[in-house]
Amino acid sequence: MKLFEYPKLGERCWQEILPNGLCVRVVPKPGFARRYAFLGVNFGSIDTQFTLGGVRHRVPDGIAHYLEHKMFDTEDGNALQVLSQNGAEPNAFTSNATTAYYFDCTEHFEENLKILLSFVSVPYFTQESVDKERGIIGQEIRMVEDTPDWRVYTNLLECLYHSSPVRVAGTVESIAEITPETLYACHKAFYDPANMMLCVVGDVKPDEIAAIAEEILPESRGEVIERDYGQEDMRVVEKFRREAMEVSMPQFLVGFKCPPAADGAALMRQDIIADIACDILLGDSSPLYQRLYDKGLINGSFGGGFFLRRFLFCGDAGGLGLFGFSLVI
Repeated sequence: MKLFEYPKLGERCWQEILPNGLCVRVVPKPGFARRYAFLGVNFGSIDTQFTLGGVRHRVPDGIAHYLEHKMFDTEDGNALQVLSQNGAEPNAFTSNATTAYYFDCTEHFEENLKILLSFVSVPYFTQESVDKERGIIGQEIRMVEDTPDWRVYTNLLECLYHSSPVRVAGTVESIAEITPETLYACHKAFYDPANMMLCVVGDVKPDEIAAIAEEILPESRGEVIERDYGQEDMRVVEKFRREAMEVSMPQFLVGFKCPPAADGAALMRQDIIADIACDILLGDSSPLYQRLYDKGLINGSFGGGFFLRRFLFCGDAGGLGLFGFSLVI
């Protein structure tokens, strides 16, 4: 494994790309009692159009989140329960561009890591379980649809983007179209070792982590997928939108598009610098924050952020960025 050292941070990271394409990164922490494992999949809510093996696919909106829920199902039971019974604290999440599965524990780490890699790489779906999950996820969608925070955020995205898939993360109607067959198709396309990264932190040996990953995951990588995010330009759809709701205080978001740096280290550098700039301009120690707070115009929810995600890199624009802040008055 290759060693990367960061003297200014006092950190060391070991990395290896396995023959099947999986990127393994290990940060040893000798003496630490708790150990962490994080398996990220390069697949999110925006990945609804893709080509695999020459066949073009258009899957329902919300399928990445649906698949995340169903991956814990195994032929023998539920992996989430097994990990919990084995002393681990497991969880998962789905974002616009990523699905992630992770856990931490103080004992049985190697065993838990094998369980994690096994259930993520071996899908098991039945019509009955898929139908049952539809009601659970539908309820989750309904719970946020009428919340002020979610409404102001989705309105901002709809004002900024013309056709980017980030505009829609899944609806009750779209998830009704999800079947075991569409779930298997997405798993085959995206849950490939070459489309994943495993990160482990704790009192572990890097070579042993890589050996476990090689033992459990498929030996070879799958076909390369072609993603399609449509066409997008730098112009916004609408400059202003207002929605009336029963709220105690009004909320709003302001955002703008900006071109990104090149991929890789330059992109990460831009992301870090932009976050620092947001803290300087809008953080709770900034002159703007203090001035607005002293005037009674804002409360503690005021803040800013810079977001660079894969869904922004589409079409002739080459790439887009999003900056926004919320103000409650």
